[in-house]
Amino acid sequence: MGKSVSGRFYHTKTWQNCRQSYLVTHSLCERCLARGLIVPAKIVHHKTYLDDATVNIPELALNHDNLEALCMDCHNKEHHGDEIEQRWNFNGEGELVVSE
Repeated sequence: MGKSVSGRFYHTKTWQNCRQSYLVTHSLCERCLARGLIVPAKIVHHKTYLDDATVNIPELALNHDNLEALCMDCHNKEHHGDEIEQRWNFNGEGELVVSE
């Protein structure tokens, strides 16, 4: 199975620039911070999820209003609840690593 369009999106320079600009002003996990915890953010999460049909809509894919800075734990809870198995893998910088 090939990569999805949305999977390829996360490796584009456009997304990398957007992600980095968001983390400059949101360096802490926003959900942890709301609970009084100071945890570095590693993931820039789309509040409205992207899929192959919406990945090319800049208002969703690249708009800071649709982004949220999260730590790995909060991001995994968002997508997987209490599941132990992770479907998504991220490197130490919080960037998506897509397996072939």
